[in-house]
Amino acid sequence: MDSVPSLASVLTLLFSVLWHIGSTATNYNCDNPLSALLPPTAFSSSSELFGTLSPAQLNRRIGAGGWSPVKSNSQQWLQIDLGNRVEITAVATQGRYGSSDWVTSYILMFSDTGRNWKQYKQEDNIWTFSGNTNADSIVHHKFLHSVKARFIRFVPMEWNPNGKIGMRVEAYGCSYKSDIADFDGRSSLLYRFNQKLMSTFKDVISLKFKSMQGDGVLFHGEGQHGDYITLELQKEKLSLHVNLGDSKRRFTNSQPSVTLGSLLDDQHWHSVLIERFNKQVNFTVDKHTQHFRAKGDGDYLDIDYELSFGGIPVPGKPGTFLKKNFHGCIENLYYNGVNIIDLAKRRKHQIYTVGNVTFSCSEPQIVPITFVNSQSSYLLLPGTPQIDGLSVSFQFRTWNRDGLLLSTTLSEDSGILLLYLEDGMLKLVIQKMTERSMEISTGSNLNDGLWHSVSINARRNRITLTLDNDAASAAHETTRLQIYSGNSYYFGGCPDNFTDSQCLNPIKAFQGCMRLIFIDNQPKDLISVQQGSLGNFSDLHIDLCSIKDRCLPNYCEHGGMCTQSWATFYCNCSDTGYTGATCHNSIYEQSCEAYRHKGNTSGFFHIDSDGSGPLEPLYVYCNITEDKIWTAVQHNNTELTRVRGAHPKRPYVMYFNYSSSMEQLEAMINSAEYCEQEAIYHCKKSRLLNTPNGIPFTWWIGRGNERHPYWGGSLPGVQQCACGLEESCVDMRHFCNCDADKEEWTNDTGLLSFKDHLPVTQIVITDTNRSNSEAAWRIGPLRCYGDRHFWNAASFNTEASYLHFPTFHAEFSADISLFFKTTALSGIFLENLGIKDFIRLEISSPSEVTFSIDVGNGPMELTILSPSPLNDNQWHYVRAERNLKQTFLQVDDLPAKILETQEEGHFRLQLTSQLFVGGTASRQKGFLGCIRSLRLNGQKLDLEEKAKVTAGVKPGCPGHCSSYGNFCHNGGKCVEKYNGYLCDCTNSPYEGPFCKKEVSAVFEAGTSITYGFQEPYPVTKNTSISSSAIYMDIMPSSKENIAFNFLTGQTPSLLLYIDSYSEDYMAVLLCKNGNLQVRYQLSKERVHVYTIDVENFANRQIHHVKINRDGKQLTIQVDQHPKYRYNFSSEADFQAVRSLTLGKITDPFGKTDEREPLTNAVRSDSAVIGGVIAVVIFIIFCIIGIMTRFLYQHKHSHRTNQMKEKEYPENLDNSFRNDIDLQNTVSECKREYFI
Repeated sequence: MDSVPSLASVLTLLFSVLWHIGSTATNYNCDNPLSALLPPTAFSSSSELFGTLSPAQLNRRIGAGGWSPVKSNSQQWLQIDLGNRVEITAVATQGRYGSSDWVTSYILMFSDTGRNWKQYKQEDNIWTFSGNTNADSIVHHKFLHSVKARFIRFVPMEWNPNGKIGMRVEAYGCSYKSDIADFDGRSSLLYRFNQKLMSTFKDVISLKFKSMQGDGVLFHGEGQHGDYITLELQKEKLSLHVNLGDSKRRFTNSQPSVTLGSLLDDQHWHSVLIERFNKQVNFTVDKHTQHFRAKGDGDYLDIDYELSFGGIPVPGKPGTFLKKNFHGCIENLYYNGVNIIDLAKRRKHQIYTVGNVTFSCSEPQIVPITFVNSQSSYLLLPGTPQIDGLSVSFQFRTWNRDGLLLSTTLSEDSGILLLYLEDGMLKLVIQKMTERSMEISTGSNLNDGLWHSVSINARRNRITLTLDNDAASAAHETTRLQIYSGNSYYFGGCPDNFTDSQCLNPIKAFQGCMRLIFIDNQPKDLISVQQGSLGNFSDLHIDLCSIKDRCLPNYCEHGGMCTQSWATFYCNCSDTGYTGATCHNSIYEQSCEAYRHKGNTSGFFHIDSDGSGPLEPLYVYCNITEDKIWTAVQHNNTELTRVRGAHPKRPYVMYFNYSSSMEQLEAMINSAEYCEQEAIYHCKKSRLLNTPNGIPFTWWIGRGNERHPYWGGSLPGVQQCACGLEESCVDMRHFCNCDADKEEWTNDTGLLSFKDHLPVTQIVITDTNRSNSEAAWRIGPLRCYGDRHFWNAASFNTEASYLHFPTFHAEFSADISLFFKTTALSGIFLENLGIKDFIRLEISSPSEVTFSIDVGNGPMELTILSPSPLNDNQWHYVRAERNLKQTFLQVDDLPAKILETQEEGHFRLQLTSQLFVGGTASRQKGFLGCIRSLRLNGQKLDLEEKAKVTAGVKPGCPGHCSSYGNFCHNGGKCVEKYNGYLCDCTNSPYEGPFCKKEVSAVFEAGTSITYGFQEPYPVTKNTSISSSAIYMDIMPSSKENIAFNFLTGQTPSLLLYIDSYSEDYMAVLLCKNGNLQVRYQLSKERVHVYTIDVENFANRQIHHVKINRDGKQLTIQVDQHPKYRYNFSSEADFQAVRSLTLGKITDPFGKTDEREPLTNAVRSDSAVIGGVIAVVIFIIFCIIGIMTRFLYQHKHSHRTNQMKEKEYPENLDNSFRNDIDLQNTVSECKREYFI
């Protein structure tokens, strides 16, 4: 059963936890000198210049006045044995008294045993401390985090170039007490509860551990109803299993809830903290934390009888364990405030010990070594030459796929033995002069960072390669000649003079760690190597393994997969939607407006509203066909849906799924200028909102899970429909049409457009259960237009003016993007300072943009030089980025500049000041000009709002057409807007956002389009002109400029006909023989006929016609044929235009059988136009574009029926009427946009 802890037990738990925290935290007075009273024997060193070690404590002047080694190089060290594990909080150094010997920089290492050292790290890098500048001054350094250790080692890195290494040192701290239990891999501690069941709502478990084993259970508890909690090492990582009440899940076959940590088998202390409250669990290993929700249905963790630490004993089977036990030491183990190890030490009845558990940590004396350099690291160890056979074994770990492990020249000319990694596989090769090489391969992915053991054994002609002690899968090979042990064994690489040393390396040197090296069944003492009494080495770290997991934490963003080598990490950004060295940059634009600006047409796109921010891209439809660029997001039910039988106790509820998170939708809505969702409610005896003060019958849920009782077309907070605001409801006593409760169908329809309430996530209906009651509803897709940020700009009018924003927090990744335009010679776009760090982006000269940054390793600059001036008062785009892999700068479409980031050193960008935009805190080098669309790590900075309240800065920036006017094609005119521009396609035969989409009309047999124009003066016979006529307020003109394309396979055809109120006209037609004919009649002169007979133009191909008349001169050009020039007899004006007709033609086939081949051919021709023309049977020609001074955007088209009458223009001569039967069946063009 579930039991709630009593108040007393809760207080006890709280007190115990607080006591534990207080007892292990750093004491405020933990700054006592630790070595001042130590005997001289507590100090040791790599070597001593004066034979015996002089006292090296701070301020000591006796003897040699401090420590100096025999040789001053980076292999020297000074070590202090502090007697016991203590807490170290600070160090201090001096030079050697009365000398010119001092150290200018050094690193620190710590150990519990004097073996297996660990380097002091800060910001996850080996930390280099600044040293002294003379022999007497004291330089003090306080640690960011205290260190618990017995031994401390000072390793000089640099020293006075005019002297030698010289040091006097001190460490500061205080005593450290802890409770330790040592588990030998066959033991455990059982903590037994006072009652049968321990049911907890909250748990806190903390401990430290150290081990050389990569697998083993640290603790486990389970209950009969499926609850369990288990912490275990698995492949050198910690896996935590938590299940609350799901009996279907069993620990033995469950996947871990979460895995954390890496390289945890390094025999160093690692801290663990598990905090559970209800289902929420916080799991911390060292300094890395993951938050997750526990699996299962319950909120309580029900554990039966006991918790086991160190293993999982099998009940009734002493010495038997369910899984591999933990082998190592655990320190300060607390379970809900109970000190488990203290209870065990005091032999309390709650603790039962299985096997041999001791209370001091046994430390295996294993010496690891690190091969640091992939070019020059090596270790030379002697063998026993001329021994019959060979035996070599060792362990290694690495992240590199390739590297030499071992090279030796075998005795008795039995060849050269090579062992190396190649693409993660282990290869053994024996090369002989007299016969082909022998090769053995085994293993895969051996560059996984885990320890792997290798054993090579050769007896007579048989050689065996064993990997990871798996004898069953050992690889064997035989040779013709016998193998003899070599004299010299080179591990990891070869010396520079490898030809003289008889070392062969077919691959690069090994970078990684080795330990437990045996040659000819004899262990090799690597400390003797360090002391120079055995073998030789270069670029090694002896007595420590400095492997580092560069993928923990994972700096690959947005789900990028991290892989690594010894020196760096790599990010695989496939299928993430992001790109860049750390998957930081979105491959998608941030809005449909941005897609439109890049020239895209309508379609489905991913938009990433926060750019490089945490939100995933959103899949939307961008309608890019007009000035307002609409963004639409569909949900799971946009169809009209009928509802019956709903009442308040059993309401009808529909949930809307937009296939995206609410955060994504909110980001899109907040970025838009306007958003809407159409709400439709058809009703028959089904009320909608009731009265303004009554309980609504229908409501909808929006953002933030808020309930809204207003309907589309109304205002928030007003329980009405659109007709209520417009006072147009069917019953004026009600504020919605449906609230009239009529027996007849009616509806309330309107737009929900209050952005803070959108999107609609639910609709609830409760009034369709009465007799003859029914409703049908529809909630449309979410639609938004505008990008509030894309054109968000500020104008900086003085060099002293700037905008300030909160500090830019971007420790690991920082990206900045903006547009600017200026006429100034230089100026700073933005700057943010820290104590030492800073970031700055500026135009440093008329043609240069510079990105400067310092993360603590010294300033770094990237500059891009433009071949043309950047201060040309045109908009230019700048994007700068800094991440852990590289620093990046790009300007417009110029080649980017990239600088690789150094792997070691500071890497956190720590800024503290305000962010200054357009200037600096010093008010110097300010920017003069405009900045817009400023984004920092995907976050949008509202420049306009800040500019409204800042002197010297104005919101907005005019002059977009000066930069983007060339985006308007085909005669389109750029029109300036406050927040951008638009392309006016009035005088262009093209349409669309950039006047690039061709306008076409498809004509069936006997169809045409006619445009009517209003007479400029009231002199017509019929004064009741249609309101749709186009008003022509132009004077008579002697100039025409006409251009169009056409495609047809039929003749005769009229392509274009224009007439005037004064009976002037011009016509373009195709004759029966396919010739093109142009006819003019001006000022009642005779008809002028001009024929172009160079080919048959009715050949089902597109032809382009240009006609220009200037006074008497007429020029006609068709396609690429030479221009035809004609002269009228006298100059004449084309009077006020009455109408323009396109496409009156005849149907030469009559009723055509669709199965006829010719019909099919015509149908296939229609598809040639590229999707503009629909598949129809009788396609005669297509007018693709028209430009003429007579046509305005307002068009009037009409349709008449050929069966009613045949009508001809009055002024068309009889011969033309007889030649072509102009049918008067007129069809509107489905896609007309004639400008």
